[in-house]
Amino acid sequence: MDAEGPPTLCDLCLAQVCQSLSSLCSMRADGSMSLIWAPVFPQETADQLLNHMAAKEILNDTTVGIFRSCKELRLRRASIQSCPLSAEAFRLALCPHRLLELDASWVSGGLTGADIVSGLASNPECRSSLQRLSLSGLRLDWESLEANGGIHVGFSSLRGLRMLNLANTDLNDAALEDICNLPHLETLDISCSAISKLTALLECKNTLRSLIAHRQRHLDMSPAQLLFVFSQLHALKHLDFSEHHFSVDDSDGRDGDETVRQLLEGSPQVLPSLVSLDISGRKRISEAAIRSFVESRSGLVFLGLLATGVSSCDFFSTQKSLKVTGEADENQVCEALRRYRDRECFIREALVHLYSLTTDTDKPQPDVLKLVVSGMQRHPTSLHIHLVATACVFNLTTQDLAQAMPISLLSSTVTQLLNTMKNFPNHQQLSTEEMAQFSKDIFIMKQLLAIVQQKAMVGVVDSTLKFALSALWNLTDEMPVAARNFIECRGLELYEEVLESYYTEPSIQQKVLGLLNNIAEVEELQADLMEEDILEHILSLLQDSQVDVGVRYFAGGILAHLASRPDAWTLENELRSTVLKQLHDSIMTWTHLEREMVSYRSFHPFCPLLQTCQPAGVQLWAVWAIHLVCTQNTSHYSSMLEKEGLTELLKALAAHPSTHSDIKGLSDSVLSMVEQHQIHAGAFNNQTAPQRS
Repeated sequence: MDAEGPPTLCDLCLAQVCQSLSSLCSMRADGSMSLIWAPVFPQETADQLLNHMAAKEILNDTTVGIFRSCKELRLRRASIQSCPLSAEAFRLALCPHRLLELDASWVSGGLTGADIVSGLASNPECRSSLQRLSLSGLRLDWESLEANGGIHVGFSSLRGLRMLNLANTDLNDAALEDICNLPHLETLDISCSAISKLTALLECKNTLRSLIAHRQRHLDMSPAQLLFVFSQLHALKHLDFSEHHFSVDDSDGRDGDETVRQLLEGSPQVLPSLVSLDISGRKRISEAAIRSFVESRSGLVFLGLLATGVSSCDFFSTQKSLKVTGEADENQVCEALRRYRDRECFIREALVHLYSLTTDTDKPQPDVLKLVVSGMQRHPTSLHIHLVATACVFNLTTQDLAQAMPISLLSSTVTQLLNTMKNFPNHQQLSTEEMAQFSKDIFIMKQLLAIVQQKAMVGVVDSTLKFALSALWNLTDEMPVAARNFIECRGLELYEEVLESYYTEPSIQQKVLGLLNNIAEVEELQADLMEEDILEHILSLLQDSQVDVGVRYFAGGILAHLASRPDAWTLENELRSTVLKQLHDSIMTWTHLEREMVSYRSFHPFCPLLQTCQPAGVQLWAVWAIHLVCTQNTSHYSSMLEKEGLTELLKALAAHPSTHSDIKGLSDSVLSMVEQHQIHAGAFNNQTAPQRS
């Protein structure tokens, strides 16, 4: 029996109405629909019908016309979220109703916040009846309304408003001053807006109970000024002053972080009645300050600490009634998935932690799976979220776990996965531009390294470890920023341990050495690899004939790049001489590989190694590498050699009198492959060219 249960009779009836609208309606002269006949709907049913149409993405200028019949379809709690509606269709269909609530978040079709407010204010009943209004994601655009002859009617004209959501809008200081004149305002969301001052909030200090001010990047107030405003909000019980930390460097958001620090460490007389505080994403928070703040506010029931680094504080184990968002355990992560449904940055972070926490799960968790699917549904265009979410779905449904899940949940999960494949049809792997974007994200680097460290601590070899190592290798491929992030996240120290721990696992060693090879290609980062212990370990891998050729190949690449710049070599010259000799001696013993071991986006990193002035060992590794991939995919790499000018370098190398005969032989072989490819390509083009009559 499915725990979710079958759909209700009401839902089935509304679905049938939505499906049959064209046969139930006639068309007006302006192209909108009108019900041919309808009874007086129960009021709640009218709201449900509108919501069903919006959810099924059939609510538009044409279909919304049925709600002009205010007697039969009486709306009170209306949601037109993400629907394509024009200002005129909105005015005619929704504004005549005596609305209590309206959610117009992210509507498209040219409808602006100014259109909505002026339209609602044109109905005297709405001016007093409307209590909740959400315009998240819209342009307010008062200027366009006035330019088209409209009258500027501010939010303060809607005197009954108690809740107002203006997140992700162009809300400015002047509009905030108008809003704060509302006599009953209790909840205000100004997240991601253009506000620079919060002093206007003092006008509603006796009514405002909830302030959501996530990611206030334009604030121009000192910590002392912000704290003064907060301290005067006597009725405030819920404060969200969190930050979107992914795109924040060390200088951005500093005043906000300092404000939070002073709030936590300051007098308990500031906001003494808080029951909810969200400071997720904030930096420089101490566990001691968190403990002091919680202990001085006995009524606190929620604390948002995701991405702060302090959610694992032992103190929370004694606070049974306190809910926390963070990454310390599954409860904190799931709380984050529930509370941050509309915040891509936090959903993405929570999913990464959930993936780590569910890697070895052995019990069905339908509630957790539902949260994952919900995150995918709320962010259909976010590749970041869908990449991690699909991995979480795998963890939660693998082996026998799916058998204990409700059928309806599995159905919605499969449907969502199919939608993901439809929305990202060409993302079996990333393209170069998206890889560059991911490579700059130090958060992803930290999470992948955490997975590697977690697996390496117990010495396990599984698909998760291999995936993390492959992802790190790809992220740093010709991406100097990512390579620098890897070093700053102490990746080198971890990888040195992994090399030693997995000495008998060539599949692991290749991925580790492949990434170190990427770092060695970046001249300004080569100094970070100039550590005698790690280079001697890599040299031992190169020399050991019992080691897999693939491992020796990447070991040789690292050493060739480092030895190619004598002026940058900071260790003993004797070690460099040994490296150069062993490169030549070892490479000449390598057997040809039939399997594809490596692929290259370009040959640009090889150019410095192919100069005629380079030592023979350096030249030989580069030419051997080029020869390897050309024999495995002649067409692709021959074209790349020509396009990037490496054929000229190889010709110069082959012709130079001091070039070693081993190198000349391989160079000639590569050039011969390129020439044969050109001949075949030319013959093919001649055969397929259209003939003149």
